[in-house]
Amino acid sequence: MITLADAIQHAFDTRVPMAPITESDVDFGLPAAYRAQAALTALRERRGARVVGVKAGFTNSTIWEEYNVHAPIHGPVFDTTWIEGPVAAGAYMEPKIEPEVVLELGAAPRPDMDDAALAACVRRVARGFEIVQSPFRGWTFRAADTVAAGALHGALVTGAFVAATPRVLAALADFEIALLCDGAVADTGHARNVMGGGPMAALRDLVRQRGDDLLPAGFVVSTGTLTRALPIVPGQVWSTRDALDLPALTLRVV
Repeated sequence: MITLADAIQHAFDTRVPMAPITESDVDFGLPAAYRAQAALTALRERRGARVVGVKAGFTNSTIWEEYNVHAPIHGPVFDTTWIEGPVAAGAYMEPKIEPEVVLELGAAPRPDMDDAALAACVRRVARGFEIVQSPFRGWTFRAADTVAAGALHGALVTGAFVAATPRVLAALADFEIALLCDGAVADTGHARNVMGGGPMAALRDLVRQRGDDLLPAGFVVSTGTLTRALPIVPGQVWSTRDALDLPALTLRVV
């Protein structure tokens, strides 16, 4: 029997778009979507992939109206999708780029932790670019569709990680960022776009969403785009400009 996970993976494998699940099943909601995501994750694990982290999606409330998704979601990052550049645009479906801050966990955060305890769970920090993709033509979907499709995760590229000192983590709450394509500003954003308080606020919300399903030490967490997600095409070079004391990251698209 062909499952929903099979159908979604087939769309990604063949680059042939599928109709949103909610188009034919109006009762398809988030609980069913996360079950479908778990089945998709299991399928990918059977193919040899290993989950190494989590991406938080739609943490940037300024893009909710654009995509008709009005709350954060999450999905897995695999050792096969956490990659080094360059990125091949043709490997993804309608790919877009998102500038993010990526956290590496040194301990498993719990929902009942205060801010200090949560911060102590973060071992290292890096810049990142997430490549997101949509198996639904024209990026037309509802929240449940995105969850079932692995939270639209395509790839994660990170810069060099630095220690998550109190100074580094404090800076994540208040900074401006410019997303540059071929050296020109393509969009701008601010830390408060992400859950109103920056990447650590996104981590807290992710931990809340997952509840007893704790994020283990060693996982990376991509905390969500700080700007709009913008389409990528071969030949572009993407970078960011901000005041964060993190190693630079440049990504070439081929």
